[in-house]
Amino acid sequence: MTLSYSHIYFHLLLFLLLHHLPPCSATAGHWSLLLPTIGITAMHMQLLPNDRIVIFDRTDFGPSNISLPDGKCRFDRNDTALQLDCTAHSVEYDVADNSVRPLTVLTDVWCSSGALAPDGSLVQTGGFNDGDHVVRVYKSCDKCDWQEIAFGLIQRRWYATSHILPDGRQIIIGGRRQFNYEFYPKHSQTDKAHSLPFLVQTYDHQIENNLYPFVFLHTDGNLFIFANNRAILFDYSRNQVIKTYPQVPGGDPRSYPSTGSAVLLPLRIVQGIVAAVEVLVCGGAPKGAHLNAKNGKFDGALDTCGRIKISDPDPEWVTETMPSGRVMGDMLLLPNVDVLLINGGSSGTAGWENGRGPVLEPVIYKPDRPIGSRFELQNPSTIPRMYHSTAVLVRDGRVLVGGSNPHKCYNFTNVLYPTELSLEAFSPSYLDPTSYGLRPKILSPVTRIQYGKWVTIQFTVQNQLDPNSVSVTMVAPSFNTHSFSMNQRLLVLEVSNATKVVGRRKYEVAVTGPPSGEIAPAGYYMVFVVHEKIPSEGVWIHVE
Repeated sequence: MTLSYSHIYFHLLLFLLLHHLPPCSATAGHWSLLLPTIGITAMHMQLLPNDRIVIFDRTDFGPSNISLPDGKCRFDRNDTALQLDCTAHSVEYDVADNSVRPLTVLTDVWCSSGALAPDGSLVQTGGFNDGDHVVRVYKSCDKCDWQEIAFGLIQRRWYATSHILPDGRQIIIGGRRQFNYEFYPKHSQTDKAHSLPFLVQTYDHQIENNLYPFVFLHTDGNLFIFANNRAILFDYSRNQVIKTYPQVPGGDPRSYPSTGSAVLLPLRIVQGIVAAVEVLVCGGAPKGAHLNAKNGKFDGALDTCGRIKISDPDPEWVTETMPSGRVMGDMLLLPNVDVLLINGGSSGTAGWENGRGPVLEPVIYKPDRPIGSRFELQNPSTIPRMYHSTAVLVRDGRVLVGGSNPHKCYNFTNVLYPTELSLEAFSPSYLDPTSYGLRPKILSPVTRIQYGKWVTIQFTVQNQLDPNSVSVTMVAPSFNTHSFSMNQRLLVLEVSNATKVVGRRKYEVAVTGPPSGEIAPAGYYMVFVVHEKIPSEGVWIHVE
């Protein structure tokens, strides 16, 4: 039988289409339900260096589904929902025990920020109503609870962003109608808030669109600040803009309530320096989408990412296309230097009932691959994670996912996306049983590392080791809320010597500590040995 030219052309066209289509089916990763309810919806999450996670939502939702211990009750005459409340609005989740313990938060923490202090305690800032000037400190132990500092902040901070600085302080930037920044702890009682005109320049009077700005500490000690659709490099010590970056291509807003997400891509240390510093911003909503959503029209979410090398003298954005649009998604750095995009919707924006079309499939972004081949679809969850959902990386390599509450109160029935109290885990493909033989296991955990000093780490691998495929990464635990992980940072440490064989299936690698606090602020990090892109379970280390 002979084929006509039309048949040959058809089959050739079909072959080309099949080999050039973007990924269209889920391929990897698996989900597990940890707890059907933790009693509250997880609006904010922070991993602590004892493998517990502090989780909290707002206090003025009315009663939660978990009681305070020992008959305790919280009385708040300013609460707009329930002044005498005997339920908890914060819990501590124990990763090892898969259990929760209720905590007492007194003032409203709705839409707040936070960071881990160098000693490992959570310093949480601001909120709503009587909580907007409050600083809260949580030091974890079996009976520990929140400690509140009534006027720890100079200005009200609601939808602000926090970042740890090289000197151990937090800088708290912006918030609703706050075009300034301040520090905590204060040097003196005369400390003041400092004006930041960039937040005025990016302010949209109708929908704001510059809340929860994306903030990253550059390796030169300055701050990269992205709000709305623009970014600057900012010297906070002199209150001076060092550089203004080009507007993100297309000009669409990416920060709250248009709510894309962003990460500082992994920092690779070579000969004591980080040669390239890059930021990736993905998703969000097009111009006008927030007002349209309020009027019942739900515009499709942005399906683009912008990537920019902020360390270049003349940086430009490079645009990439995701497998689908995503708004209210979270971006997390994985210990093998991949980036996970998870949670969110396919249309609308953040805000009460403003999102539609849950995106159930996570996506892995591989930053080292050529452009056009970096995205991989993962297996889907069955639980929509819309507005007020969260995700954090834990030491065993899983990503814990919770939250979703697009309502002004807890509502479980007769709504499109019911309040979600469950906690589940996404396990990337590096945790598949088929990778077990390649997965390192750290034998000699190092608990401390000093700037510029080298340490040795011993580990085992069951299968034959490829010494040229071993790296050591260091991940800072982040404070996650509203689709942004504050203080998220991953370093690929410099390997001082080649991997050595020190026994049967036993190896040793020497690495040098980070060069400075500008590259890695002092505090707790998770350290992973990575072999052929398969990370070990992490160990906690203190950088000092």
